[in-house]
Amino acid sequence: METLEKGKLNLIKVGLVLMIVVSVYFLAKTVSEIRGYRFIGGGATASNTISFDGKGEVFASPDLATINFTIRENAVAMKDAQTRVTAKETAVLAFLDKSGVAKKDIKTENYNSYPKYEWRQVVCPQPADVSGSYYCPPGKNILTGYEVSEYISVKIRDLVKTGEIIKGIGDVGISEINGPDFSIEKEDALKEQARKIAIGEAKKKAETLSRDLGVRLVRIVSFSEGGNYPIPMYEKSMMAADSAGSAPSPAPTLPTGENKIISNITITYEIR
Repeated sequence: METLEKGKLNLIKVGLVLMIVVSVYFLAKTVSEIRGYRFIGGGATASNTISFDGKGEVFASPDLATINFTIRENAVAMKDAQTRVTAKETAVLAFLDKSGVAKKDIKTENYNSYPKYEWRQVVCPQPADVSGSYYCPPGKNILTGYEVSEYISVKIRDLVKTGEIIKGIGDVGISEINGPDFSIEKEDALKEQARKIAIGEAKKKAETLSRDLGVRLVRIVSFSEGGNYPIPMYEKSMMAADSAGSAPSPAPTLPTGENKIISNITITYEIR
């Protein structure tokens, strides 16, 4: 009898343990599901959703100008073309150093040297008898020389000097100049600011429309961002070119204007 009672007691204990284990499991799962709602996209799949767009814009003055130029020379012998490119490169680097441009802000992006050919058609001999047949040899490529080019980019941090530096590069004898491209070196803080404005606009739309529709915003189920790029806003300036035999032209005036940082975001809510 005592053994039977002990057996029943053990079964009751095992049952209680199993109940506790099952209860803890379901409680943990429930808590996990609830916590999942705190994260974007967490929890159960939302069936009823609505999306809102937001746009943020921030304006700031550029603090960096980037220009690119190509030194290009042709000669019958490659070494002569290389020598001419090196001479102009030396002159440009000396000028940039004198202008206060740091060496770390000057970079050779590309250097090319290749032969140049010209297609020449051989003059066909005329036979004495035009009705007779004759052989006309085909044309061929003739090596005429070599071209050497060096593509260099320069960052200018003192924007006031941008026009003078562009003019100085041209005075060295370089005619292929691109830029300047005015930008902001450290844009992360501005992008974050534009994003916050965009999120605030989207949330305001969500609150207003949910109130008008009589629905409740449950949670954010997705977030996406586009844009987040700078748009330069400045007036174009004319760069006067020197003509042969004329007096040197003044340095061009290059208004920097402002850059506009844009962030476009979309927030999707679950609604009930």
